[in-house]
Amino acid sequence: MADGARSDHPAVQKQLDRLSLLSPGRDVLGLERIRAVMERVGNPHLSLPPVFHVAGTNGKGSTCAFLRAAIEAEGLKAHVYSSPHLVRFNERIRLAGALIEDEYLAALLAHVLDASEDINPSFFEATTAAAMLAFAETSADACILEVGLGGRLDATNIVPAPAATGMAALGIDHEAFLLSPEGGTPADPMVRIAWEKAGIAKSDVPLLTQKYRDDMAKVVAEHAAATHAKYLPRGENWDAAVYDDQLHYRDERGKLTLPLPALPGPHQADNAALAIAMLRHQHEIEVSEAAFRAAMGWAQWPARLQKLSSGPLRDILPRDTETWLDGGHNVNAGEALAAHFDSCADGSIHLVLGMLANKDPAAIVGPLKPKIASITVVPVEGHEAHEMADFVGSEVPVSDAPNAMEALKVIATQKPETVMIAGSLYLAGTVLEANRQLPD
Repeated sequence: MADGARSDHPAVQKQLDRLSLLSPGRDVLGLERIRAVMERVGNPHLSLPPVFHVAGTNGKGSTCAFLRAAIEAEGLKAHVYSSPHLVRFNERIRLAGALIEDEYLAALLAHVLDASEDINPSFFEATTAAAMLAFAETSADACILEVGLGGRLDATNIVPAPAATGMAALGIDHEAFLLSPEGGTPADPMVRIAWEKAGIAKSDVPLLTQKYRDDMAKVVAEHAAATHAKYLPRGENWDAAVYDDQLHYRDERGKLTLPLPALPGPHQADNAALAIAMLRHQHEIEVSEAAFRAAMGWAQWPARLQKLSSGPLRDILPRDTETWLDGGHNVNAGEALAAHFDSCADGSIHLVLGMLANKDPAAIVGPLKPKIASITVVPVEGHEAHEMADFVGSEVPVSDAPNAMEALKVIATQKPETVMIAGSLYLAGTVLEANRQLPD
């Protein structure tokens, strides 16, 4: 089923079954179909509250979480569209602070699919149309859109005039989509990625970006100039740094000294800073310093360096074992994990790894290598994944298990200091469900 979409609500599941018959998006990237679908359902994307549109390879979801936290800390209401979901499809659509209700979701999906059957939209396009309908029909002060894939040809890029756009950290991912041969595109893979993400730039709209290497920044600047966007890269118009255990942010409006984010990982300070920059360089809504301060502790983003709480799965391990969950699967994610676990002793982390077959395990294993005590390979339900044989020659003990729960039962006998479950958001979803720790 496309993206593992499922629900325990019969009416929703009926529509998800219809969605599962649609293309997941391969070979159909473009805005032609989403424009046609939107026309059929009344162009809801033209009736949204102020939109904050975020692209990136790593960190865009966390940036959206900080945007939402700051807006809500100001006492305002925000819609959020994100993907993929971890456990329940409803996680993709948050209406004025709450996950969409089943009956409303079922009705929206049915309406979109009935109206666009002959257009043959992709899974993501139909989902995006349903989200935009919900956002247009429900009152809120802001709308946060996370790009699903790339930027230039992503269905969320249908919105003509966001309040602000942002680009988080960039890296190589989704190569089959974003690096497919196309005339007039940059040859260097990382420059091509930057070019694709910069496609969310809009005329007279601020485009806030993280720091990139010079050739990547150049292509983003060129695209912004061509579209007449207001290009505001980090390090020039705004910047941030961490020292004295605080986040220090500055731009032309002044300086902010804020607590560090509660979200684990040093990279979260960068994501928070991007969200702050996006909010301080637009004029649709006003967010105070007090709201930014509160957002540092309020922001939540499941399965991104998430420490598991007590539950049926976590409690298999000794009480003092730190148990972490992360859905990262590329080099940037591996480096973020390595930075987070830098203070751990060598050979202290037991890694439970479930990674899709089209991803490179070295992206996660490589950066963590000195810290790893063992690797247990588990399948990713419903997807082709790497097997134990793919780790032949590893310098640490490698075993396999039928699922994460069985893996933890074996690891528990070794009285581990730290356990890290990683490699796929699909795996992360099954872990959260097994631990009865559903995202809300």
